[in-house]
Amino acid sequence: MVEHAKESQIFIDYDKESFRQEFERAFKGLPRYTKEYLICLLPILRWIHRYNLMWLLGDLIAGITVGIVIVPQSMAYAKIAQLPPQYGLYTGFVGLCIYCIFATSKDISIGPTAVMSLLVGQTITTVTATYPQITPEEIAVAFSLMTGAIAVFLGLARLGILVDFIPGPAIAGFATGAAITITLGQWPALFGLGSHINTQDSAYLIFGHFFQNLPHTQLDAAFGLVGLLWLYCVQYGCQYLAKRYPKHGTAFFFFGIMRNGLLVIVGTAIAYGVCKGNATPPIQILKTVQPGFEAMGVPKPSILVISQIASTLPSACIILILEHVSIAKSFGRVNSYTINPDQEIIAIGFTNLWGAFFGAYPSTGSFSRTAIMARSGVRTPLAGIFSAAIVVLALYVLTPAFYYIPNAVLAAVVIHAVAPLASGYSYIKRLAAVSLWEAFIFIAAVIVTFFTNVEYGIYVSVILSIVILLFRIARPRFWTLGRVPLASDVPKTEPAQQRYLYVSSHHPSLGKYVESLPKGILMCRVEESFTYPNSGYVVDRIVGYCKDQTRRGGATPKKSERAWNDAADAAEDEARAKLPLLHALILDFASVNRLDSTGLQAVVDAQTALNRYAGHHVEFHFVNIVHPAIRQSLLVAGFGTQPVPGHDQDAPAEILPVVPVSMDGPRHAATSALGASSSLPSSSSSSNNDVEASIHSVSGGGAIYHLENVDDQNESTLSNPILVPKDLYPFFHYSGDEAVNAALRSQYYRASFVADDGHEKKETA
Repeated sequence: MVEHAKESQIFIDYDKESFRQEFERAFKGLPRYTKEYLICLLPILRWIHRYNLMWLLGDLIAGITVGIVIVPQSMAYAKIAQLPPQYGLYTGFVGLCIYCIFATSKDISIGPTAVMSLLVGQTITTVTATYPQITPEEIAVAFSLMTGAIAVFLGLARLGILVDFIPGPAIAGFATGAAITITLGQWPALFGLGSHINTQDSAYLIFGHFFQNLPHTQLDAAFGLVGLLWLYCVQYGCQYLAKRYPKHGTAFFFFGIMRNGLLVIVGTAIAYGVCKGNATPPIQILKTVQPGFEAMGVPKPSILVISQIASTLPSACIILILEHVSIAKSFGRVNSYTINPDQEIIAIGFTNLWGAFFGAYPSTGSFSRTAIMARSGVRTPLAGIFSAAIVVLALYVLTPAFYYIPNAVLAAVVIHAVAPLASGYSYIKRLAAVSLWEAFIFIAAVIVTFFTNVEYGIYVSVILSIVILLFRIARPRFWTLGRVPLASDVPKTEPAQQRYLYVSSHHPSLGKYVESLPKGILMCRVEESFTYPNSGYVVDRIVGYCKDQTRRGGATPKKSERAWNDAADAAEDEARAKLPLLHALILDFASVNRLDSTGLQAVVDAQTALNRYAGHHVEFHFVNIVHPAIRQSLLVAGFGTQPVPGHDQDAPAEILPVVPVSMDGPRHAATSALGASSSLPSSSSSSNNDVEASIHSVSGGGAIYHLENVDDQNESTLSNPILVPKDLYPFFHYSGDEAVNAALRSQYYRASFVADDGHEKKETA
């Protein structure tokens, strides 16, 4: 049997840190913060000196694998962006080269993506329709330059927190809508109907026009449908064989990765045989791809171009940052490393800034290529250099072979690549089970994107997300609490105090076991920070709850004496006469992480309203205050040293008055919040161990811990248990039982001051 040290009672207070101390502490740490900030800008310096041959081998394999995939994808995405194919290769090259210098993720593969390409293509179509003199290439370069500059600013200013306000369902919603739009936009190329359908229309129009023109299907359909069938058969076939024959899993994986390249090679060879010697090719082919970096130069976007793309820049930056950061976080969790979101934003910003000098359009992280990079055994971000080498090889050596690539084959590559972006029925079902509001955001984003364009889909999903977030803050959950008796684990031969579990009165499982608190004592919980958006709502709920559960104190006012907004009458007051008189309200602050001045004033207002209703001072007890700053705010308002029975005073009307006191109309005599501490009596009828009595024995400032009979041996908490800590102030508690017991003691104390007519007697000297 282990002997325990005698239980100790701890009283807790906090040392208030002045603004000067906070400033001095921050100033002393400024050199260290500056050094860390500068080092974070170039993460490559932290690991490049440890680079070795094993890392080189892993990066080489992963880089070449991704390079084989990115070449056909880049040219296909460039067509979605309404740009010549080589611009997709420019974009892929710059992203792969520059990112490794600023990267905090080893897996990310930067380059053209389907959603960004769609947005660029829609913007180019809109601008060139109004201003034909502006070329698509000018718009693309200006887009890359401006989005890169904005991203660099956000990263350097450490404003990456802004993207945290956009939830996952919003991202999944416009990504799903974009995937549907891109897939439908590739159907005409898949069937050779590109000359009959405008693929920059809204998705629903493309869908209708496709079936209207289906009788005009060309030979391209053979290349497209067979190619699409090949891609899916190889993908699922290799996955099945890898599970069936685990020893050869790596070989099946790399063969599956090569399916895009093999399709392009075989399709091009067949197209060459079909088209050679024909003045008019029977199928639509890619034709001339300019070799090298012919678009390289200093970007000089005109004011006209910038003004025309300005309205699209917010949505472009949202896609740029959200798509990249979400992918980086996801693969960081899977592969057990942590990314720096702000640094990733800087990386993607610099990538696009440099891309503008190479003629690239905006690039970001690609989910499909990142997954391939991770599965291929990448070791460091330097793998992108080897992928870039494959792109350079394609630009300078393979461009003549690209002439005969069928457009239908590229369409099949795009459809196969964007299909995983769409979230299916199972995702919607799980999302609806978690939150119907978030399911609504997802569905709204998909529908708006389908019927308009991806830009509006982004705006709708983001706006809905912020509105719902603000609504949740402004209308938090409010719980009225009761208590459930707990069985004691102390032997029956030893006396033990009954303990309780405090839960909602309407708890779905424990509701039938919930008991009411003692008469005149109520308890509630607010599950949100107490700030200006929700303070009025919370106070209304608190006051309404207390008035529903208790009766009016003092004599019933006559009709002529009632306030204009008091709708009660004598009959209603008489019917409520059997209800108890409110003595104390216990507020569970376990979920309150912030308490601003408006919220604090609201708590004061609630107490003032209840004081008038009860006809005497209503004690406010606070349980589980999570932060010293909240406790300090409550002390400023006088809640730590409230009047005790027999010494009731008016609560301070204003803590931080908006209207000056001299202009605030008639005021009752009231003591200030800070002066209320003198209202505590010098003695109490409670036991000597009560914290109310202990407060008078404490003097001095700073952090105060009262320890009695503490064993000097250095023992763990389990071998040296303590009693529930008590706050230095009698109205702050660390357990619900302690708060209820304190309210019961003061209620008993109040009874000794109450006269036969129901009014409190004033103590005489």
